[in-house]
Amino acid sequence: MAKEKSGYYYPNKIARIYLQAMEEIMGRNGLNAILNMAGLSEYIDNFPPDNLEKEFDFADYAALNQALEDMYGPRGGRGLALRAGRASFARGLQGFGALAGVGDLALKMVPLHMKLKMGLPAMARVFTQVSDQISRVEERDGNFVYIIERCPVCWGRKAEKPVCHAAVGLLQEGLRWASGGKEFRVEEIACIAVGDKSCEFLVYKDPIG
Repeated sequence: MAKEKSGYYYPNKIARIYLQAMEEIMGRNGLNAILNMAGLSEYIDNFPPDNLEKEFDFADYAALNQALEDMYGPRGGRGLALRAGRASFARGLQGFGALAGVGDLALKMVPLHMKLKMGLPAMARVFTQVSDQISRVEERDGNFVYIIERCPVCWGRKAEKPVCHAAVGLLQEGLRWASGGKEFRVEEIACIAVGDKSCEFLVYKDPIG
């Protein structure tokens, strides 16, 4: 299932964290089956190195997410991708906060709306800085929209509904970190795989519950 490469890359560290998160959720055998199905068997027991070299192609990241859906069906694949996205932020991507100039302490000192106003653009900046993903944040009608203009999750994919579930999970966990433990509703409202110009995620400013 390996696709034509995109020539755009995630750093090895982000791909490694995502594979570790998948292994945590599905077990080693489950992950190995996904890697085989995605045409990425070279990563079986051989994760990318723990560095920031941009060497993990977007097409390979998309193939992983496609394989989840192919193996577990759209609904099962969505649930696993959401969990893997969340786990990948919890496993190590929150450590990138310092890169964007937003530490845990800075976020503790400000009101909730400001936490989101600082935290979401910080996440977008990190991905734009360390990878070939292009991200930004807008405010619309009192809520936030996280926009990915070059998206690794759905690179080269075609779908009838938005498929960037790993990004939704990552944003949910990132918001939980930025807000000090609150849960927020995140909904993908546009997706390149469906034919939209960018992948867009509506983040409701009020926490759930």
